[in-house]
Amino acid sequence: MSGVRHASSPVLVGRSAELGALASAIARPPSIVMLEGEAGVGKTRLVTELLGLPETARRLVFAGYCQPLGEPFPYGVVLEALRHAGRHLKNKPPLSPLSGALRPYLPELADFLPEQPAPLGDPRAERHQLFRAFRELVSSLGALVLVIEDLHWADDGSRRLLRFLMADPPRNLSLLLTYRREEVPGGIPVGSSYRPATGSASVLIELRPLDAEGVKHLATALLGERAVSTEFAARLHERTAGIPFVVEETLNALDHTETLHAGLLESVEVPVLLREAMVERLIKLPLTARRLTEAAAVLGVPATDTVLADTAGLDAGRARRALVAALEKHVLFEAGDCRYGFRHTLAQQAVYGTISGPTRQQLHRRAVQALLKLSPPPLVQLAGHSRKAGESADAIRYAEAAAQRAAEVGDLATATDLLRGLLDEPALEPSDVDRLAGRLSAIAFDGLSIREVIATLQRLLGDRRLSRRLRGEVRLSLGLLLMRYSGGVESGRAETELAVNDLGHRPDLEARGIAMLALPWAGTTPLSAHLPWMQRVDELIAGATDRLVLLTLMASNVPSWLHIGDGRAWALARRVPGTIESAGEQRQLARMHCNLADACAWIGHHDRAGSLLHSGMQLATSCGAPYVVSTARATRAHVDWLTGHWDGLTARTLRLLDEYQDLLPVASELSLVLGSLAVARGEWDRAAGHFAETGIAQPQNAIAPVVLAAHAGVVRMLLAQQDAEAAALEADRGLEAARAKGVWAWAGELVVMAVDAYCQTGRESDAQALTDELERGLAGCDAPASYAALAEAQGILALCRGESAVKQLTDARQRYERLPAPYLAALAGERLARCGEPEASELTLLASAFDELGATRDAARCRHAVRATGAITPSRRGRRGYGDELSPRERDVARLLAEGNTNREIAEVLFLSRRTVEQHVASVLRKLKVHSRDELQRA
Repeated sequence: MSGVRHASSPVLVGRSAELGALASAIARPPSIVMLEGEAGVGKTRLVTELLGLPETARRLVFAGYCQPLGEPFPYGVVLEALRHAGRHLKNKPPLSPLSGALRPYLPELADFLPEQPAPLGDPRAERHQLFRAFRELVSSLGALVLVIEDLHWADDGSRRLLRFLMADPPRNLSLLLTYRREEVPGGIPVGSSYRPATGSASVLIELRPLDAEGVKHLATALLGERAVSTEFAARLHERTAGIPFVVEETLNALDHTETLHAGLLESVEVPVLLREAMVERLIKLPLTARRLTEAAAVLGVPATDTVLADTAGLDAGRARRALVAALEKHVLFEAGDCRYGFRHTLAQQAVYGTISGPTRQQLHRRAVQALLKLSPPPLVQLAGHSRKAGESADAIRYAEAAAQRAAEVGDLATATDLLRGLLDEPALEPSDVDRLAGRLSAIAFDGLSIREVIATLQRLLGDRRLSRRLRGEVRLSLGLLLMRYSGGVESGRAETELAVNDLGHRPDLEARGIAMLALPWAGTTPLSAHLPWMQRVDELIAGATDRLVLLTLMASNVPSWLHIGDGRAWALARRVPGTIESAGEQRQLARMHCNLADACAWIGHHDRAGSLLHSGMQLATSCGAPYVVSTARATRAHVDWLTGHWDGLTARTLRLLDEYQDLLPVASELSLVLGSLAVARGEWDRAAGHFAETGIAQPQNAIAPVVLAAHAGVVRMLLAQQDAEAAALEADRGLEAARAKGVWAWAGELVVMAVDAYCQTGRESDAQALTDELERGLAGCDAPASYAALAEAQGILALCRGESAVKQLTDARQRYERLPAPYLAALAGERLARCGEPEASELTLLASAFDELGATRDAARCRHAVRATGAITPSRRGRRGYGDELSPRERDVARLLAEGNTNREIAEVLFLSRRTVEQHVASVLRKLKVHSRDELQRA
């Protein structure tokens, strides 16, 4: 019986564009290439093809392979990739003394490395020294391609080292990283976002499954001369979802003595086919090879022949013959460095499912004994095998040790997952539950696994084995996490208050709970209720003797005072200790910088916000504080919106929202930014959708300044749609929330929009009362943004009364410019230009300013006003000069078309006649080579 002619396709199918992009990037070092794709989609095959190209073959190539059960050993996969670099260093100049830091990690290169430097006594400094040494080693090797496969399984240390390289890559280096996005912790491949270094190429390539035609080409290549019909290919595509690996496995499982037809696929279940396919292959293996394959499935990661033999219970000779048979039948594959496993995790799972329960248990026991011989022992694997072998006590011991090791090296995600898994064990003793619950509570607040940890903590509070002493600690962690979770602010405050009453034995945790209750931005709790808590935290700060407790309290309370416009916060901030003595202290300092940046963004110190974000992000990323990083990234998007850095902001913010959608403080602020951008572009439906995600309908479970700004955005949108009555009603709702909270430092933009709406609906007295109320509320406040808004509101009120508003609006524009807030300054400038008879030249300049920002709707309104004056504004570029490219106006029309707007709606947004819009639509469709609006929307 003939089988598939090729174990994998002899030609690369459907990947020419991706291969070209890879080759182009690799050929232009320094370059960073991210290759993203789901399991089995062909990332490794594409990399193999790339490395076989003549232009790549001339360069030195090293590769590292991450494993799904990687031990918390920092930098492992990256350093391992270069451990055979010795022969390439023989004729190179000697490395500097700095490179001696690599000796403990790369003993294979001992002949080429100087002596190890003396310990620095500071883990952060030693880590930085190690990173610099690795960069020097890479730089010394000449033209180099470094491939790291399956980055989603990498340890946090390796991600940090990669981020260090990516921030300033050696000029000789091309770095290629492959990963599955769906399995990346937190959705961030290298643990944090990065900006490409100046002068380096950065490329992201997403590898997608093949379409039906691609599957046909792949099947034809695999089956050689056997004809593949369109019907067969279509059915194969349907069964395999176009994933190349599953296509190959499906074809390998077919009976190739039969004529190829679509019905032949019915005998193989696809895409669940993998199990059946592996069963077919296992049956054809000799008994010893099958035993070795089952051992490989139980081990779960590529292993040496010795470990495989010990697990399978085979002597060395029989194990070697069994391994050769499994390799020849393409059941097992060499994963590199004399380690053997399955080509794909799905294949391993398929084989594992065929093993009977008693046999699996026996194999897991043998796996434990085999792995205990390794040094250092792989604790994560030992814990998993012990649990599946029924050895609960050993599983707990190994998993707890692995969690401790992971926490020590900053791998909080692994530590959290391990502890959660342990706490799910029903056989735990009460003392074990207390100990593990305490450890989970201690680290949960710094991670991103909020939803899962909340569920575990809630279950623990209902567990009778948890002692009363630990109940307060668990409840505090639950409360703090709920306040970060969508819909959880109110219940989070309630849990935190309960926890504070149970934490008399832990004054440090009690103080942390009090500090969280003091946060003024949480929900609808009035400022008057927060102030006693804030003052109590100040008292705790004054009496704090523990540096970590001091920094923890200051990181919460100093930004809280600044949030409400209390300028004394700046003096408090200067009391921060000048030196940092631990990673915990660094995390709190990072939190303080980023929280201060957030407060600065809301009250109008935008330049300060930017500098604090820069320092805070550096501190957070270097000490492993993923939650702080997430809040800083959201604040960065907010500051970019405020300061007019809108280029690419929508796409970047959408990516962040996708990553952090469960984190309330982050997701709501990102939704506000997206809604505000949409209003400026006249994208009404999109704006309304984003504003709805800010928590505006449930302010008690939302972030107060975000809610007030969202109300302002909705009022602005309704006024732009000429629905002043609805705008006034929305302003009423927003002001009800503002008055209930009592922090006028956040209310400036809402007051401006409310005054505008009231003036347009005949509520002049309400507008006057509101303006006076804002002025009283801001008395003595450090809130530059709201003072600018006050001046603008006074100007709008003067215009409503038919009085001169030049002084007030000039003051407002200048104040906005100093923040800086260029969009708000341009809007104030437009109001100023419309005082009396507007000058065409001034309106033209404003239109250009809005265009540069990307405020399409506002620019169109100004151009319409210019046309109304009768002035003729010469185009900067002749209409014919665009050729087949879209003109700026056509790009606006294309964007609105793609969102499903009608010609009438487009005309309204862009202040154009419907006839003009019809002409633009026809031109857009022609230039984009699409035949209909529906086709454009699908593109």
